[in-house]
Amino acid sequence: MTVMLHNFFRWSLAAFFLLFTFAAIGQQRIGWDTFAQVPFDKKYSDELDAYFWFPAFPDKIIALEGERIVMQGYLIVLDVEADFLVLSANPFASCFFCGNAGPESVVELRVKKKGKNLRTDEYAWFTGRLRRNDNDVNEMNFILEEATISSEAP
Repeated sequence: MTVMLHNFFRWSLAAFFLLFTFAAIGQQRIGWDTFAQVPFDKKYSDELDAYFWFPAFPDKIIALEGERIVMQGYLIVLDVEADFLVLSANPFASCFFCGNAGPESVVELRVKKKGKNLRTDEYAWFTGRLRRNDNDVNEMNFILEEATISSEAP
């Protein structure tokens, strides 16, 4: 009987770690320092008759295209009705939109399903698929598609 219990616990423990591993496969935790490595060049946009910062994505960021990633930061609700949400490395008072940070410090969120009232400066984790944008000035340079929110670390 003791051997059967021992084997049961050993197999249960193995199954738990296997399930935990499969749940984590395909999603990486990304810190803001990863995006800080992206150089930006100021270029003129004919469409808007103004200068904008355009990224030159390094291979490390290119490799993340379409990958499921996990990030944490401060939520900035730019337009409640349009569900225009941004994840920021900094709170609203010192974010990119106030001129206190660069474009590498914000990620546009395309939330799959808005499950609760989201508040500006709420600190949260988001999971989603990364999409890079290096040419459309109407979008952020980093976009998290199919994003889901969690108030604690996944």
